[in-house]
Order: sequence, then C-alpha cells, then structure tokens
Amino acid sequence: MTSIVVASGKGGTGKTLVATSLALVAARRGPCALLDADVEEPNAALFLQPCLGDRVEVVRLVPVVDQARCTHCGRCSQVCQYHAIAVLPNKTLVFSDLCHGCGSCVRQCPAAAIGEQASPSGTIEVGDAGSLRFAQGILNVGEAMAKPVIRQLKQHAQDLGWYESGDVIVDAPPGTACPVVEALRGADYALLVTEPTPFGLHDLELAVQVARETWSLPVGVVINKDRPDTRIIDAYCAEQNLPVLLRIPLDRRIAEAYSRGIPLLRAYPAYESAFARLLDDIKRLAAREQP
Repeated sequence: MTSIVVASGKGGTGKTLVATSLALVAARRGPCALLDADVEEPNAALFLQPCLGDRVEVVRLVPVVDQARCTHCGRCSQVCQYHAIAVLPNKTLVFSDLCHGCGSCVRQCPAAAIGEQASPSGTIEVGDAGSLRFAQGILNVGEAMAKPVIRQLKQHAQDLGWYESGDVIVDAPPGTACPVVEALRGADYALLVTEPTPFGLHDLELAVQVARETWSLPVGVVINKDRPDTRIIDAYCAEQNLPVLLRIPLDRRIAEAYSRGIPLLRAYPAYESAFARLLDDIKRLAAREQP
C-alpha cells in the first residue's frame, strides 16, 4: 500500500490528468482510492464520473472568547501562529477567517476564557468509479480555509480503511501554500507535475522545497507538454537528483480529450503501459526511501 500525492507548483500543468490516469491503472491491479483534495476547485469527478453516495459536512472549530473571564494576558495571541487573535487592553478579538482550528488558544488560556464553536467549512462526498474508490472535498463558497477540509477528507479515508487496504492517490491543490502542505502530510511519495517553461521551472523549485524540507518526502517529476526542443526542466532535475519518471508530449489531441472530460487512458489506451511503469517506479522509489 502506497500513498502518493500528485502535486504541482502552479495550476494548469496537468496534475489531475496524471492523478486520474495513475489511479485508473492502480485500480486495475487491486484496491485503490483517489482523493480529490483540490477542494477549492475539485474536477477529478468530471473525468471519472463516480457514483457519489455518502456526504459528510466538515466543520471548523473557531475560538469564542468569554470577555468577562478574559484577563487580556495575551497568551492566546502569542501561541496563534496564524495571527487569528488580537488582544487589546479591554477586549480580545477573534478573526475567524484566519483561524485554522488548531485549538492552541483554548489549551493555553490560563483563565479558561476561550471556548470553541463549530463553523461549517465544506463537505466530503464519497463514492466509487467502477473499482476505483473515490472521495472529494468541496470548500464552501466564501470560506477562506481549505486546510480543515483536506485534513478531514484524508481522515475520512483513513477511517474507511482505504490507506490500510490499498493504494491511495491524492490530487493536491496547485501551488505551495498551506493546503498543499496538508495534502502532502503523511504521504509516501510526492509526484510533481510540471511543464517545460520558465514559470513551470520556478514553481517546480518551490514545490520540491516544500516536499523535501517540510516532510522529507522522496520526490519524482512528470513533465507534461514536453517538447524535444527544450530541456529546461531536465537540467534542474539532474542538479537536484530528481528522477524524471514520465514525459507526456505536447499533443493537441490530449488537450482536446481533456477538454471533453475524457480520461487520458480512455482516449488513448496506448498510455496505459507508460502509467503502469510510472506506478511501478513510484512504488520502488517509495519503498527504497522507507526507514
């Protein structure tokens, strides 16, 4: 059983294209789950057309200050790394949109003046696409914090036993901010999808830094929209000792199938062997990095 997070430093690189293809290959071998953790704009379901059944509401616990008991000592503000609490001489303010729901302020308050209330953040939908298990997180409109939905999505999959009984592939949000860090938490391998452009290289460098320095994950690279006339990504990967595990050529036909919501392996079955090798390589490299 291997947990693989498919991520990218920027949007539009083909992250979901790779994640869905890898999941379809893995599901043909045995139990596999795809978690769409791009909760602000989940779109894996557009390609896999899962039958969704269970729906779970995600709530975020935000602090509520009892002003009568608060001594305005400032301890809550000191322990909040997200600056969601400000302590004034006569009042303590809570900025709920900045709160990550970690509960540090509640545990650290010496006057026990802080409680918590549930704030709806999003939903988790669970189902299957044939033999592939599927779950996606959806952030509520206007909600600022994606991290609690991603955390609950992964926890729900854990509670269902998906991590213990088969491979789990997580389609992470784009970028390198807190939601991506949460998606990478606990993974066995980080598969980073990039494109051979200066912007792609810049954001790949940031994504590699997050995966390696935050969670010490083994990292591999997929180059999408690859062209033989540029090797801007190859030089960086060689310098950083990053394996380039797959190249997907710049091909208008792939883009056309993608725009119609057709998974790559169904539009062009010839790619199945390439993704089967990719899965084998990831499992081999992930196992080699295990302590």
